[in-house]
This record gives sequence, structure tokens and C-alpha cells, in this order.
Amino acid sequence: MIQQDALKQLFLDARTHNAWQDKSIPQETLQKIYDLAKMAPTSANCSPMRIVFVQSKEAKEKLRPCLAPGNIDKTLSAPVTAIIGHDMEFYEQLPKLFPHVDARSWFVGNQSLIERTAVLNGSLQAAYFILAARACGVDCGPMSGFDNSKVDELFFKGTSTKSNILCNLGFGDASVLHPRSPRFDFSEACRID
Repeated sequence: MIQQDALKQLFLDARTHNAWQDKSIPQETLQKIYDLAKMAPTSANCSPMRIVFVQSKEAKEKLRPCLAPGNIDKTLSAPVTAIIGHDMEFYEQLPKLFPHVDARSWFVGNQSLIERTAVLNGSLQAAYFILAARACGVDCGPMSGFDNSKVDELFFKGTSTKSNILCNLGFGDASVLHPRSPRFDFSEACRID
């Protein structure tokens, strides 16, 4: 098992942040986060996650009209907002990513399998991304309160990528956090058959 300090950093003490210190994130850190997240498993190594790192003031203003009102201030003040999407044509890359089997043929013409696989594995990779960011010492503020169709039009136009979640990244201001909300006990959420 990994050390208790690592468990605290990844899970036990990590929180969803909405306020940020005025401290930038170097590009090398963003690359390291991606390089960690990409190593976690997906179905047939399909790796549908695609990311746009929104960092400049101009890009943040472009994102503003896509945001739910309650998410504007925390997003505009975050050093970086990752738009995490999934490529709906991920299967075209399977000859490269899963070369030992003709996995591409499993998906061609099967729209329901394509959608289910892209969304499921893209969401899985978004979760890996959050853990990778925390492992790199970066706080996260993931959210779903935005207009996906506007984000897709503004940031993924001309691609086969659809947005999934936004994740604000930075160094959180812990002084404004609410107490941690409760979680279900094992007996409330799990059973062993």
C-alpha cells in the first residue's frame, strides 16, 4: 500500500476548490499531469480523452458565456481550466493504440457502442486526470455546470471531440472551504454477495 501521506494528498485531505491563490501552473506541470493520467487503463486502450487547457485571458473570456452563473467567478480566477472531452472517433486510433487485435472493427458502424465507450472511458480518464493533478500537487475544481454545445462549438469545432467536464486547476485557497460533506458508509453503499 502507498504511504498515508500519499493517500491524504490524493483522497483524504484533497478537496474540490472554488477559490484560488494567485499562482500560475507551468506548462511542464500540465504535461506531467497528462502523462500520468494517460497511463491508467481504458477499454482496449482506447484513450478517448482530449483536453484543451484554457489559460490565457482571451481564452477564459471565450469560455465565459458557456458557464453556468455560479461557475463564472471560480473559473475565471483559476489559473487554468481544463476542458476534458472525449473523441467520438477514438476507434480510428485503435490500430496504433491496440495493435495486436483488429479492435477498430468492433466499433465501425456501431454508434451505440461508440458513444457508450467514448463517454465511459472519457469519464474514467477525467477521474484519472484529477488524481494525476493531485499527485502533482495541483488542486482541482471539477464541474459539469456549463453548456456543452457552446463549448464544443467554441473549442472543439471541426473535430470529433465532445466536451465532458471542466476542471479548474490551481493552488486552492483552503481558508474559504466549507467543512467536508458527509459520505456514505460502506454498509450504506456496498454489499458483498
